[in-house]
Amino acid sequence: MTNPFENQDGTYVVLINEEGQYSLWPSSIAVPSGWRIVFSENTRAACHDYIHTHWTDMRPNSLREIKK
Repeated sequence: MTNPFENQDGTYVVLINEEGQYSLWPSSIAVPSGWRIVFSENTRAACHDYIHTHWTDMRPNSLREIKK
C-alpha cells in the first residue's frame, strides 16, 4: 500500500493551525482537529507552491507575538 502522504499523483489540501503552521494533507483523509483548510483540493505541486508562498515565517504565532 502506498503512503498517502507521499503519493505524487494524489490530490491534497493545505491546512493551517492556530499557530500559523501549514501542512500538506491528502484530500482523502479527514482534517484533524485544530486544523482548517486554507487551500482547496489540488495537485501536490500546487499545494506545495501555496505553502512555499504563504509560509514565510516558520516560527509559531506564539513566538512571533513575543515582544522584546
